[in-house]
Amino acid sequence: MGVTLRQLEVLVSVLDRGGFGAAAEELGMGQSSVSHSLATLERAVEGELVVRDSPARPTSLGQNLLPHARAILAAVRGLDAAVAVHQGNASRAPIGLGVPPTAARGLLPELLLLWRAHAPQIQVRLFEGFDEEIEAWLDEGVVDAGILIDPEAVPDEAVIVARDSFQAVVRSDHPLATAASIELSELLHDPLLASAAGCETQLQRMHDLAGLPFQPAQRIRELGTLLGMVEAGLGVAAVPSLAASMLGETLTLVALEPRIERRLVLTGPVGRPWHPLVTELCEISRNNPVRLPTP
Repeated sequence: MGVTLRQLEVLVSVLDRGGFGAAAEELGMGQSSVSHSLATLERAVEGELVVRDSPARPTSLGQNLLPHARAILAAVRGLDAAVAVHQGNASRAPIGLGVPPTAARGLLPELLLLWRAHAPQIQVRLFEGFDEEIEAWLDEGVVDAGILIDPEAVPDEAVIVARDSFQAVVRSDHPLATAASIELSELLHDPLLASAAGCETQLQRMHDLAGLPFQPAQRIRELGTLLGMVEAGLGVAAVPSLAASMLGETLTLVALEPRIERRLVLTGPVGRPWHPLVTELCEISRNNPVRLPTP
């Protein structure tokens, strides 16, 4: 077909950035050059790939080809990274790292300090997203590594960088706020506010263990919004203990039974060679476990 890497970069950038001007700025090209590259690619594949709208969005053909374009570009980045590391120039091979919100607040600062102390030449670019988004980013090559919560498939090179457990979060003036621990059945005397950001599997398991139906009063995607609703007295919630750093002065975490633990795993993609420096970060993390503060 005569398709070039530059054309694939243009396709991905236009769709990720939502337009030709933003893609031109990201790629360091003129907007007319971006338009020309995309038009040339569309002629090569004999079909339109992008709906020229605001924001730009993929056609059905564009949606089908986008994962392949991402995979090709990820493979090329991996090749470039391997060459850069071989030449002793790791700074030319930055790592894209996907991180879920609770890990971004409660774990990531300690990891970044650890990696900087042991491998200051490695640069990490952060992408914050929910767990299912990070898995998709890894599959598509948007990021080189991710911190995943209880992943089903864990490559041998991956490492558990932290474990935390679900705890009740209540207002500090709530009758249960001073308890050493509480049963899930006690918590459910108030409306349950559930995080829909990758926590429902664990919450459902907790209810199953307690023999209780999982019937949240509200499902809330943003953890900050959920905590704000608890703070306003609209209900209670069960959240990962890593969320402790997000709590205001009027909220309290209380140990919750049955205890449900999460594994936070630093990993590269499944089924594709890893960026060589991701393996190094995993090894550093394996040999220097991060100690999380007790909430």
